[in-house]
Amino acid sequence: MRWLMFTLRANSTVQFPPSKLCNILLPRLSSKMASDSHWLAPAEREALLMELKATGWVEVEGRDALYKELDFKTFNQAFGFMSRVALQAEKMNHHPEWFNVYNKVQITLTTHDCGGLSKKDIKLAKFIDKVALTM
Repeated sequence: MRWLMFTLRANSTVQFPPSKLCNILLPRLSSKMASDSHWLAPAEREALLMELKATGWVEVEGRDALYKELDFKTFNQAFGFMSRVALQAEKMNHHPEWFNVYNKVQITLTTHDCGGLSKKDIKLAKFIDKVALTM
């Protein structure tokens, strides 16, 4: 795991793992934005992920991220789905990593600011599931 090192004053160094960094830096942002971007605590994480795993989301091995692959009938349907998700992602200022070939869409969600899953990922995953059901 990579660690970020900060020198606060002469002879005073503090190290932080990236997954904890956003919890330290984000409080300077608006409280709503910061609270959604915080890394998920283990107890909270399990409760939130249980529901998503039931709908086909899986945790990415070696990375604090969620992954789902969706199949649609046509390219147009896949592209329409991606367009709806893109509009929501832009509103949330939280953009997925995704890949599309014809009728397949592969999506990976993680919050890069804190190096792991956050409430933003959970919120976007639930939106993605909602949109997929309407396609």
